[in-house]
Amino acid sequence: MTDTSWVGAAMTQTVPWVSEVGITFGETTAGRAVAHLPDAAGRHNHVGGPHAAMIFGLGETASGAVGLAAFAAVMERATPLVVRSEIGYSRLAKGPLTAVAVLDRPAAEVLAELDAGTRPEFTVSVTITDAQDRETTRMTVVWTLRPNRSGRPLRAGSRRST
Repeated sequence: MTDTSWVGAAMTQTVPWVSEVGITFGETTAGRAVAHLPDAAGRHNHVGGPHAAMIFGLGETASGAVGLAAFAAVMERATPLVVRSEIGYSRLAKGPLTAVAVLDRPAAEVLAELDAGTRPEFTVSVTITDAQDRETTRMTVVWTLRPNRSGRPLRAGSRRST
C-alpha cells in the first residue's frame, strides 16, 4: 500500500482556506479520507450551526484529499479539477463536523483512461456527520484529471484556463 500520511499536511500547506478554517485530517488512503471541521461561532449561520458554505467546503476538501491520495503519482502530467458537485442537507448541523469521502471507483480505472489520452472523471461520495455521529449532509463531487499541456502541474498564480 502507498504511504498517504503526507496528504493532510499537503492540503493544509497548499490550500490556504483549509488552515484558515481549521480543517484537520484523520485517516487518508487512496480510497477514503476523513476531515474534521471544528466548531467556531464566527462560522455559524442564523440558526447557530456551521454555515452551509463551511459544510460544503469541508466536504469538497475531504473529496480533494482522497483525490490527491489516489492520484498523486500523476500530478506532474494532470491537474485535478472539480467538474460539478451536489449537496443535500438532511439535518441541522451543530458543533464540530466530520466528513468521510470515498472514491466511487478504482483509481486504476481512472488512470487507465488518462493513459489512453482521455480526460477522465471520477466521483467522490461524501457523508458529513455531527459530534454525535448523526448524518447531517450527503454530497457528491465529480472531479476530472485535466492533462497538463506542458507536462507540468499548474503553479500558483498561473493563468491557464480549464
